Amino acid sequence: MSSKDWVEKDYYAVLGVEKSASSDEIKKSYRKLARESHPDHNPGDPKAEERFKTVSEAYAVLGDEKKRREYDEMRSLFGSGAFRRSARGGGQPGGMPFDVSDLFGGGATGGADTRFGGGGFTDLFSSIFSGGAGAGGPARPRGPARGRDVETEVALDFDDAVRGVTLPLSLRAPGVCDTCHGNGAKPGTQPVACPVCHGAGVTTRNQGSFSFSEPCRNCQGVGTVVEEKCPECHGTGGVTKTRTLNVRFPAGVADGQRIRLAGRGEPGERGGPAGDLFVQVKVRPDELFGRSGDDLTLTVPITFPEAVLGTDLRVPTLDGTVTLRVPPGTPSGRVLRARGKGVVRKDGRAGDLLVTLDVVVPAKLSDEARAALESFADQTPPAAREHLDARVRRFS
Repeated sequence: MSSKDWVEKDYYAVLGVEKSASSDEIKKSYRKLARESHPDHNPGDPKAEERFKTVSEAYAVLGDEKKRREYDEMRSLFGSGAFRRSARGGGQPGGMPFDVSDLFGGGATGGADTRFGGGGFTDLFSSIFSGGAGAGGPARPRGPARGRDVETEVALDFDDAVRGVTLPLSLRAPGVCDTCHGNGAKPGTQPVACPVCHGAGVTTRNQGSFSFSEPCRNCQGVGTVVEEKCPECHGTGGVTKTRTLNVRFPAGVADGQRIRLAGRGEPGERGGPAGDLFVQVKVRPDELFGRSGDDLTLTVPITFPEAVLGTDLRVPTLDGTVTLRVPPGTPSGRVLRARGKGVVRKDGRAGDLLVTLDVVVPAKLSDEARAALESFADQTPPAAREHLDARVRRFS
């Protein structure tokens, strides 16, 4: 909602309650009005929809104790005439005309949590009455600014992601100029105080009984200007350079995981700390193994006789082989577990290797194999399907 709404809209009237109404009374009135004007109860009625939005906006303020207190203070101050324009267009005697839109930045809109630049009612007026510096002090130039974070992406082989690996990472990103060491001035010279703000970093203008401060446009709020610019960075203090970092990817790093390298992002301004570097990991799939958390997965085909009679199955792991016992009568899809053969974390914990058995049905048989299978079928009792037979007879 617009910040000016706090002055121009009577949310108590919107909800149909007195200013002294309790929180429960406000909530009760809101629920009643919201229910009556809800779009689901009034399909195709734009007036009801607008009414629902207005009621919700009012409750968003009055339903929150802190916002309600700030709203009441704001309404009280403006209602007293302290900021009203006089009939002749002026403010206080001898002052300049005052427009509420000047106070709210030209009527810029924002959510309930971003009004007044996020500082709330108290911060807004402490800034106005103290020249933009907050309560109790002159305006200050901008201090050191933290550098921006940098993000890049690295593709790892499946085995490297499981075991962990250290890789060189080349980045081409902004860095401090080696010629001027970041101050932007030609070697042998130094930045000088800004002649407009005299090093303050802000300029102040008076408007009637108020003074408003803003960052100096000549020096962009830094407080200094460079008269003789560095020939390498042209006065910016930074250049784009290629740097190589050795990045350690821990054992068990997963696809999509972000590795944070503190202080390895872009350098800060005016002596501020550097940002961070975030490395997004992409893991290439393996031709044999899959992964589920710390467990490795593997699908192994077996023949019908192996499933019926049982067998000892030798399967690969990341660092060797392991033999698993397939018990007689094993159905297709059964999962065997090799404990401790999965991903090993740096703390020593290890996942398992999960082996899924896939019984292979041959597409073609020799005459001898077919005869043997038919003999086997003659001696094998049919599968129990009684629970299906009754339903089948209904459609016969």
